[in-house]
Amino acid sequence: MSEISSNEEKKLAGRIALVTGASRGIGRAVALELARRGAHVIALARTQGALEELDDAIRAMGGEATLVPCDIKDFDALDRMGSAIHQRWGKLDILVGNAGILGPLTPIAHCDPDKWEQVFGVNVTANYRLLRSLDPLLRASDAGRVVFISSGAAQKDEFAAYWGPYAASKSALDAIVRTYAAETLNVSKVRVMSANPGPLRTKMRAAAMPGEDPMTLRTPEEFAPKVADLCAPEWRETGKIYDFPKDRLLRFQGAA
Repeated sequence: MSEISSNEEKKLAGRIALVTGASRGIGRAVALELARRGAHVIALARTQGALEELDDAIRAMGGEATLVPCDIKDFDALDRMGSAIHQRWGKLDILVGNAGILGPLTPIAHCDPDKWEQVFGVNVTANYRLLRSLDPLLRASDAGRVVFISSGAAQKDEFAAYWGPYAASKSALDAIVRTYAAETLNVSKVRVMSANPGPLRTKMRAAAMPGEDPMTLRTPEEFAPKVADLCAPEWRETGKIYDFPKDRLLRFQGAA
């Protein structure tokens, strides 16, 4: 993918980046990579201890972080966070919406309604609420960049059985990406991307594929530089998918 280069240091110096689900896996790796490139990272996750460990790692490399211990489904807290970012910085340069859950792997007709609502609350509604809270701050940036972590489960020609709640939620998230990209195109400097990590060595993948050898998978640390490249001011594409397994940009497909 020729548009992406991951070799320059401190390209994001002075930029403010919010990463959700930042305490482990993809979110932690992306937070560290953004900090390595000079961004001030606002790290949001539920686990205080894991956030403090992330903060230690960021400070060890000479970076800075602001920790936000928060359940992503606390929508009022997301509204307050937007106000706090406005008061402190007046803008937000980068939003990486990574927080997500797998939910039950079950036939749709057997899915418990509470479980369905939980999957959509985390994977879809929380990201809408983030945009609702942060849109003015992203538009205030000279190069607002938004990346939502999607999944190949939402982008296959044929969906897999039993993955309904997760696949449906990620499909809805992709629709949010496409819509917000269209709404910000030509009237702002905001660029919006979906990123498909493919199979990575994470706890979510292990839960979904318990018989799989994790050592055969690529790591979040390999994926993170690609996400960070999508967050750079020089990134110009919007409303598309970056596919990590194929290392290339893809357009969203229309109906067959």
